[in-house]
Amino acid sequence: MPCRFLPRAIAHAALILPALAGLSLTSSEALAAGEAPRVHQPATTQLPVMDLVEVAPGVHYVQGLSALGSPENQNFISNAGFVETSRGVVVVDALGSPALAQRLVDKIRSITSKPITHVLLTHYHADHIYGLQTFKALGAKIIAHEGGREYLNSETAKLRLQASRSELAPWVDGNTHMVEADEWIRELTVLDIDGVRFELHPMGPAHTPEDLAIFLPDRSVAFVGDIVFRGRIPYVGQADSAHWIASLESLLQLPIKLLVPGHGPMSDQAREDMGLTRDYLVFLRESMRQAARDLEPFDEAYAATDWSRFENLPLFKVANRMNAYNTYLLMESEAQ
Repeated sequence: MPCRFLPRAIAHAALILPALAGLSLTSSEALAAGEAPRVHQPATTQLPVMDLVEVAPGVHYVQGLSALGSPENQNFISNAGFVETSRGVVVVDALGSPALAQRLVDKIRSITSKPITHVLLTHYHADHIYGLQTFKALGAKIIAHEGGREYLNSETAKLRLQASRSELAPWVDGNTHMVEADEWIRELTVLDIDGVRFELHPMGPAHTPEDLAIFLPDRSVAFVGDIVFRGRIPYVGQADSAHWIASLESLLQLPIKLLVPGHGPMSDQAREDMGLTRDYLVFLRESMRQAARDLEPFDEAYAATDWSRFENLPLFKVANRMNAYNTYLLMESEAQ
């Protein structure tokens, strides 16, 4: 029987990628005034640029760097977005630290004074959630797929946070903490938030067990989290790549014209970019399946594989070998 997921702890131990970012010290005065906690930043820090990009009327996002997380970039390696409604603002994903989340709040405030009412999470990976406490302090309601509970309550999450407090100081420190969703969903959920329709499509198990794609049908816009990596090699880890491919096929059936991935720039060629992630996963499975079937040692199989279609993508050298090895193990498991 195919393996859904190898232990998530292994996945995150293998993830030598994102270090997390930022933290603020909370002041009681700020909380009493309904303000987000402010961030105390070293005076010499050169912060990474965070530009607002308009996706559609009332819909914006900020694009993280195509890099590994570090103290220098505050772990700004993932995307987040927001949608303005008639009475408020709905945020999609919370970035990798309270410091980054506060900067996103400031960007939102630069175009509207409406309250931030909701945060919709695409999945519970650290570079997308460590900013949640900033939005929670503002009174936002957090909605996520219930599969995220397992990670939140895992030893993996605790160890990851502990390591990040050292590796990404001062942006992640002892005040950084995990935040649970206020509402957990398990199936297709349609929300009407102040006149804007949001469709929350469960996509997992794929990149994670709790993947959600957030589709705005009235604007043909989708926020898809790490189901799609645009312009860089995906991080596959111990993902259920077979179901991930099936989820992409399902996503391709939606009338998406504008796509905001979890990493990389917005796409106005949604089908092509979803197809690239799908094709990479298919290639990984096909090449490693044959090697596992033939009992070919991984090192030999990897060296013999023609990676030319993907080797010029950012983070290929960092992530591809790990992706291939984990897929090789998955193919062995599926063959049993």
